[in-house]
Amino acid sequence: MKRINNLSFWIVFPAIVFIFFLIPVLAVLSSVVGDYSDNWNHLYNFVLFDYIKNSLFLVIGVSIITLIVGTGTAWLVSNFNFFGKRFFEWALILPLSIPPYILAYTFTGLFDSYGTLNNLVRNIFELDQSFIFFPNIRNIFGAIIVFSFTLYPYVYLVSRSAFLNQSRTVLESGRILGLSRFEASFKLAMPMIRPAIIGGLMLVIMETLSDFGAVEHFAIPTFTTGIFRTWFGMGDLTTAMQLSSFLLLFICIFLFIENRSRKNAEYVSNSTTHTPIKVEQLNKNYSMFAFIFCLLPLFIGFILPVSELIVWAIYYNPSFFNEAFLTSAINTITLALIAAILCSIISILINFSIRINRNSILRFLSSFLSLGYALPGLILAVGIVQTSTFIDSSLLEKTSFAITGSLFGLVLAYIIKSYALSNNTISSGMEKISSGIDDSARILKSTGWNLLGRIHFPLLKTSFFTSILLVTSEVVKELPATLILRPFNYDTLAVSAYIYAAEERMRDAAAPSIAIILVGLIPIIIITRMIRSNQKY
Repeated sequence: MKRINNLSFWIVFPAIVFIFFLIPVLAVLSSVVGDYSDNWNHLYNFVLFDYIKNSLFLVIGVSIITLIVGTGTAWLVSNFNFFGKRFFEWALILPLSIPPYILAYTFTGLFDSYGTLNNLVRNIFELDQSFIFFPNIRNIFGAIIVFSFTLYPYVYLVSRSAFLNQSRTVLESGRILGLSRFEASFKLAMPMIRPAIIGGLMLVIMETLSDFGAVEHFAIPTFTTGIFRTWFGMGDLTTAMQLSSFLLLFICIFLFIENRSRKNAEYVSNSTTHTPIKVEQLNKNYSMFAFIFCLLPLFIGFILPVSELIVWAIYYNPSFFNEAFLTSAINTITLALIAAILCSIISILINFSIRINRNSILRFLSSFLSLGYALPGLILAVGIVQTSTFIDSSLLEKTSFAITGSLFGLVLAYIIKSYALSNNTISSGMEKISSGIDDSARILKSTGWNLLGRIHFPLLKTSFFTSILLVTSEVVKELPATLILRPFNYDTLAVSAYIYAAEERMRDAAAPSIAIILVGLIPIIIITRMIRSNQKY
């Protein structure tokens, strides 16, 4: 058999990766044309409307709050000087390190009837133990608060970047026409950054629809909780796949709306020069308002939950570094590093294939693979289980369950979910490599693997290790895919936190939650350094 030459490898490899990414999704969608059981009829008649209603209510509520908080804080720190501005520029990103399910666990311990804050109020004012000051947080309104104050940094980041890249001449033109600074911002600046805002909002919506831990902990019936209960409560994988198809349809609708909202629209200035926005100094009263407005989301989304977790871990559970915690931590880091390294290698190979072939089809495949970030981990888990079960039962009869329940499916889910992060990092690094270097290398007979190994990879080392860090942080936080696809008795930090919270052992969930947050701070540090290096003064 003839060996596959280099050129064909760089075309075949992306196609193979595309097939691996596509199979789980097709496995889920194939359920739509199958038979519908009595379980489906029950769900359709009694709970499907609740799933749709609650999911839409969550999306609308979270979108409104994140839009106000994200764009409001970005507008303040981009256009004005006020007390604490330099701190808020990077600190407002910190809530992104806390997954929604961890904030849900923490808020339960804080605001429950006999939680920390209600007990504190009763003790300070010597009130009866039946007195409840803070209302119950375990409802859909509590879930909206949880999602909003952990996900608003998506909108903040893109809005701030867009504000910084706006030209001063546009706003000055509005001021000449009689608009105040506030009117110029909301009639000119905000509409011009609409694509950026919508892009950040889409990430928020995807995360809200795909979440399982927070809505399950608050007992809110949504698609994700319905899929999980149908599968493990009713033992009906087919109906769970059909529910997953509906959730996937919801996501496709939002992606279509986002794409149509930007189609044939231009939001750029015709000016060939860029003049940075003039930053104004706020007076004392407005400065205090800006400080409070920026501090509130940071306090709710990061300072308050982290403080409570530290108190739980140290004061109530001083022996949190036990054998179970260390085992979960080792499992998590091992899985995360394997997935991160494989994902980064795949991303480099695909981006290199695009570079040397300049093939529009390969570029489309890479863009399609990046959509995996929008797929809920629960849907990926359903598709991978269905696929691996089929392979085990049909192709590997003698070694049944060789793939199902192994780490292979879990690592595959991590790679599909995280490829967009890795691809964005690697492609950005690849774009900085001059095409002249490739031309010179070809003259010296350096092509294919030799060109990648001796020329490109040394120049991509920073991007490669940044990709590993970003994917590692994403994998550590992933809960639903890990919960379903992990081997028997194989716990990670996310699974440990979920199990403790499910058993109402909130204080025991503190240690794994803190570890997840610490790892989640890694991309925050990277993003902060990028913002500071690119900021214009």
